[in-house]
Amino acid sequence: MFFLFICHHMMNQKWTRNINKGKYSFLRIWQIILVIFLFLFMLGSMISGLILSRYVFKSIRIMGVAVLMENVHMICAYWGFVMMALHLGFHWNMFINMIKNKTEKWKNSIWLVVRTLTYGIAIYGIFAFIKRKIGLYMTLKSHFVFFDPTETLRLYMLDYISMMILFVLVGYYIWKLDKNARYYTSTPELLKKYVQMVPPVDDQK
Repeated sequence: MFFLFICHHMMNQKWTRNINKGKYSFLRIWQIILVIFLFLFMLGSMISGLILSRYVFKSIRIMGVAVLMENVHMICAYWGFVMMALHLGFHWNMFINMIKNKTEKWKNSIWLVVRTLTYGIAIYGIFAFIKRKIGLYMTLKSHFVFFDPTETLRLYMLDYISMMILFVLVGYYIWKLDKNARYYTSTPELLKKYVQMVPPVDDQK
C-alpha cells in the first residue's frame, strides 16, 4: 500500500513541485494537510506492521514495544482508510465528468440511478460505521478489533466499501462547497449577483 502511495505521488510530481506556488484556498490547505497525515499514517502502518510481523520479517524483534505498535497500527490503519477516502472525494469530480461524457445520450436517467445508488450505499455506510465500531478503534477506546468468524467475505467487503463511499461523498461535498464559495466571491460582480439571488429574511417569512 505504501509503495502504491509513493507511485501515486511520483505520477503527480507536478502537484508536488507547485506546492509553494499560487494562492492557498481553504480546499488547497485541507488537501495539503490531508496528504501529510495520509503519508504519516501510511508510514506508521508500514513500520508498525514490520515490527509486529511474525512471519515475513521474523528477524525484526524490538522488545517492549509490541503493545505500543499494536495501538499505532490500529490508529494508522483506520485513520488512513478515512483520509484516503476523503482524498479521493476531493478528486471525485473527475470521475463524475467521465461518467457524464460516456453516458451523454442517457445522461439524465443514468445519472439519477447512479446518484440514488451512491446515496443509498453511503447511508448504509453510516450504519456499517456504527455496527463495526470504527469510531472506537479510531479513538483507541477499544484496543482489539473483533472479526466474526461466521461472517462472509462478501458482507465484510460490502460494509467497508460502503464506508469508503460515505467518506468519498463527504470529501466531494467539501470540495463542492469550497468551489461554490470561491466562484461567488471571486469578483465583486458575482458576489453582488449572488446576494441578489438570496431573498431578504423578511421575504422568507
